[in-house]
Amino acid sequence: MRKPLPAPDPLLRLQASITARDDRLLGWLYDHGLLTTDQIAAALFPSLDFAQRRLRRLTVLRAVDRFRPNKPDGGSYPYHYVLDQLGYSHVRAQRGLGPPRRDQARRRKQSLTSRPDLPHLLGGNQVFIDLAAHARTHPNSHLDRWQPASAFHEPGVFYRRGGDPQLMVHGPSGLPRPDGAGVWTEQDRSVPFFLEYDTGRERLDILTEKIAKYERLYAMSTWAWPALFHLPSARREANLHHRLTGTTPRAFIATTTADLRAAAGVSPAEQVWHLVGVGAGRRRLIDLPYTDTHHDQEFPTRTAPDPHERAS
Repeated sequence: MRKPLPAPDPLLRLQASITARDDRLLGWLYDHGLLTTDQIAAALFPSLDFAQRRLRRLTVLRAVDRFRPNKPDGGSYPYHYVLDQLGYSHVRAQRGLGPPRRDQARRRKQSLTSRPDLPHLLGGNQVFIDLAAHARTHPNSHLDRWQPASAFHEPGVFYRRGGDPQLMVHGPSGLPRPDGAGVWTEQDRSVPFFLEYDTGRERLDILTEKIAKYERLYAMSTWAWPALFHLPSARREANLHHRLTGTTPRAFIATTTADLRAAAGVSPAEQVWHLVGVGAGRRRLIDLPYTDTHHDQEFPTRTAPDPHERAS
């Protein structure tokens, strides 16, 4: 009798089923922790039903896992997706990293489900998801980069040749700790940016201290990206601008509000950003100023996105 074939390796089975869109999703979950069903559908899929079917398949393949937090007033939130253990193995293999710890998925899931600032994490992720969703329906736009907050926690991450050598030793206490960073491209221009996502629970003094840290970074470096402060309401935005009356920040500080975006039904890419110290008008994200020759060399301007990159 013939010997039975060995059971297929689960990781090989997963890799044989992964699409370019799946790769992008798994990479996001690796870098940014978790995303909801609605966020994933908006950024990557033509419909919610299509997204749910694919997410179920990825769950069966053990690429992702999911949970539903309970609402304080009853009921539950949509599914929140995180990487499962095979998802970690796949992403790390794709990036040329070593294998993950055996319990990495379990430990990460426990950390995410118990963290008190989960709404803040999801809200910051939502800004980038909205940009990705905008790019999906606007062929000349693209979210070229999305970096997590953890990318800016180590000393020296802001240092570049020509800057103040103190940047190599200063930790997060003296410099910004953005909630994320990205590069947004439209037509023949791209703009790098930092994101500060505000839920309205911190004192305004905390926000002005954050702006002071961006001022410090500007003074010590040879480059400056706009720092986007995404605020919950028009009232909070007005109060922050009032606090800054009489000052002209050298750093590029721009604000918008969830109220404004919801009322107009627009994405962060559109004309919603109020540049502090520069009149009362609002600008599109792509029109915000920045200073960074390194960025211009790393992300050259282009007239159209690469077809293969668009597909992924």
